[in-house]
Amino acid sequence: MKRLAISLFILLSVFQLHGQTFTGKVYYRRPGGGTEPLPYAQVYFLEKSKLLDTDAEGSFTISNYGARATLVATYVGYTRDTVVVTPEIASADFYLSGENEVEQSVITARQAGISKLKPVKTEVISAAGLCKMACCALAESFENSASVTVGYSDAVTGARQIKLLGLSGTYTQMLDENRPVMRGLASPFGLSYVPGQWLESIQIAKGPSSVINGLEAITGQINMEHRKPTDETPLFVQLYGSSDAMLEANVVSALQFSPAWSTILLTHVGSTAMSMDHNGDGFRDEPENLQINVANRWLYYHQASGLQIRFGARFINENRLGGQMGSHKDNEYNIANRIWGSDILNRGINGYLKIGVPINEEQTGSIAAVLDFNHHEMDSYFGMKDFKGSQNSWFLNLLYQNQINDFHKVEFGITAKRDNFSQIFTDNRVAQMNPQLWSPSTDMSYIENSLAAFGEYTYTLDEKITAVAGLNLEHNWLHGWMLAPRANLKYSFTDEIIFRLLGGRGFRCSNIFTDNLGMFSTGRIIKIDEGLDTMEDAWTWGGNITFYLPFGYDEENTYLSFDYFHNSFARQVIVDQEAEAGFVDIYNLSADGRSFTNTYQADFNTEPFERFTVTATFRYTDARVTLRGQGLVERPMTSRYKGVLNLQYSTPMSKWIFDFTAQINGPMKLPYFMEMDYSPVYPMLYAQITRKFRGIDIYAGGENLTGFHQMEAILSAANPYSPAFNASCVWGPLMGTKFYAGLRYTLWK
Repeated sequence: MKRLAISLFILLSVFQLHGQTFTGKVYYRRPGGGTEPLPYAQVYFLEKSKLLDTDAEGSFTISNYGARATLVATYVGYTRDTVVVTPEIASADFYLSGENEVEQSVITARQAGISKLKPVKTEVISAAGLCKMACCALAESFENSASVTVGYSDAVTGARQIKLLGLSGTYTQMLDENRPVMRGLASPFGLSYVPGQWLESIQIAKGPSSVINGLEAITGQINMEHRKPTDETPLFVQLYGSSDAMLEANVVSALQFSPAWSTILLTHVGSTAMSMDHNGDGFRDEPENLQINVANRWLYYHQASGLQIRFGARFINENRLGGQMGSHKDNEYNIANRIWGSDILNRGINGYLKIGVPINEEQTGSIAAVLDFNHHEMDSYFGMKDFKGSQNSWFLNLLYQNQINDFHKVEFGITAKRDNFSQIFTDNRVAQMNPQLWSPSTDMSYIENSLAAFGEYTYTLDEKITAVAGLNLEHNWLHGWMLAPRANLKYSFTDEIIFRLLGGRGFRCSNIFTDNLGMFSTGRIIKIDEGLDTMEDAWTWGGNITFYLPFGYDEENTYLSFDYFHNSFARQVIVDQEAEAGFVDIYNLSADGRSFTNTYQADFNTEPFERFTVTATFRYTDARVTLRGQGLVERPMTSRYKGVLNLQYSTPMSKWIFDFTAQINGPMKLPYFMEMDYSPVYPMLYAQITRKFRGIDIYAGGENLTGFHQMEAILSAANPYSPAFNASCVWGPLMGTKFYAGLRYTLWK
């Protein structure tokens, strides 16, 4: 009888277990209150190592799970929630919050914003912000920013250049995860060699900022954060095509081999497959090109000791053919048939190594080493002008930092650099005209070595005061000693009012040819003053005040910000097309000359209601320079103002995202030889729609929807071998309306 009772009990238990059913639902808990289901979330069944998926309503069911089931609900970009299920529990709800919904990260998690904690005002464009536009490359990533203006260096090569604080992007230090990049020969097309879908975020800091990365930040720093080897994306694929025959593909794969080792492979192929001439001037609107770009990054992280080793390499190869529609790569054919053509071949290899070692158990102190090598080759012709260059650059940074306590932090170290440039420019037209008077070839090759010591001290009092003082002393074997002091102060009057003040000195060595690539696309003779000093020296100071306002769905992201920055050069290289007819004169700013900019900017951001954001910004620039024969004048080719309005609305769970951007671009002073004194004021409109499915985003949009573009962007286009030919004076868009569509596929780990 006893055996029968036991048997019946076991049998009933088995039936009970087989009849077990548990129903769960995964929700997103919004910061302002309320919840909404998370469709296609994942639930991990620990005991059986089984992965479950929720349906479109966030629901799931499990059966026959035994005496106990530990269920962990996850969703990419959100926190986790765990429920332990026993037979007595029939259902439960899981509540997840955004991982970045903590005070320190709320801004960077947004599509764009201002970091609240940094002593230097830092605008952040996140991965979500990069998806607002087509963002084929870094050059297309700033359309929603009035701080950074992007334009063409000329109407032939397709080279893009940025301006910050009213000055050329050559005065902005470009950083790749705090490594200086896009220097020398790599600078003219560097913005086109960073695919937007490779990036995790972009940080824009105006002014000299830190001394740790060298002296070259005069107007600011732009730091790029790439996708990380630890990303939970074994596969990411992006495909893009546009109405101007531009095609591109990006494939990214992040793999974790062990808790210590991980890697990410990034590949890019892009091409403008055919020539177009919408304005009928006989020249290609954009050069035909083919770009192959591959990068591989590795991370070793020893959790017990905190040791980090990061290393990687990148290879770039691009060929772009521009000029008149009938031009060929064979320039002898072009010249023989009086066809003006341009062909540019760029090849580059970059490798880096970063080591970080904690020196105490609390990991408040560390020593680090950064080693970077860059090799770049450029082989090109522009009509009858030839330019060949190669660059080998080494950068070594040794850094010690120590967070002494909650109030004091020190950083100091040494930096060693070596730049070896080979640059030969030949003007074959000059050789035919009068080689006795003007030398047809110019050799601007040089080797530049430098060694610097730097130190930086940071004082922090809670979140109220942050003060940073830094000093960098560099000895350059060509230019002598250079001393650059820099200081930043952040003071919070209240949690809602933050004031920042900064100032400092910067130096950079001008690379005449690649800094001013557009002058090759002219019929003018390039004349360089004897004894030209290529080292430039400038002071920049400014301030910002930000008010966080008590309205909107998310008050933390509702703010009004005002900037003012002043930049003044003690030494500068001037590239002047107005001093002499038929010449590009390159000379130093005179001893009694002045070169300065004053920049004013206002930014407003709010989220009036959930999932609808409004960003408005306006920038005004007053830029002046002393030119030969003219005195102090308004700096040519510098836009006076720019206004941007961006609106974005997304449906629940961002299934649909609607983006709209409007720009107003102010006038710029034009050289005297153009038909008008100032360029016209013109608008630019952008729109994009994104539909998100499980792991797949499909997007389509349009750029320059008004169709406005610069007519006669090339002077004397019908006679390109004459001295009057000039394609370097670009003040507006070169093409009309462009439509595009793309797809992003993400396979999550």
